[in-house]
Amino acid sequence: MSTDAIVLLKEDHKNVRKLFREFHTKGADQSQIVSKILEELTVHTYIENEVMYPRVRELVPDLEQDILESFEEHHVADVLCAELAAMDPDDEHFTAKATVLIENVDHHIDEEEGEWFPKVREALGRKELQEIGEQLLAAKEKAPREPSQPSALRKAADAVLS
Repeated sequence: MSTDAIVLLKEDHKNVRKLFREFHTKGADQSQIVSKILEELTVHTYIENEVMYPRVRELVPDLEQDILESFEEHHVADVLCAELAAMDPDDEHFTAKATVLIENVDHHIDEEEGEWFPKVREALGRKELQEIGEQLLAAKEKAPREPSQPSALRKAADAVLS
């Protein structure tokens, strides 16, 4: 298994998008799939916020604005995840909120993979990406598995940005 940070993050993206497709499958247990999506996204945003974004911000200052935008996109996803986690699957807004989450995350993934990751790969060497990848794997072990409340997420993001 590669420890290249970008390879690891793209693998997470692939897993999440598979769950997104399952969510839209006719007859799918949307509640169960949303639970899996929430766990995957909670872990993924945690490792990016705690490891990838701060390291790239430090090593590739030209990507500062991209990183700030990514933190904000994560914040929006985290709020939607927290709201979905607190909702009853029978709530009339459940499917709509899950769909908005999926659309937002899809957009974020497209930006990361199409614009951000190529710039990071160009700026960082193979060794640095592998070191960051090892840190991502270590962070994944201690990452929360359930969404936090939005205010806690905002405080955590602000702490990383300062």
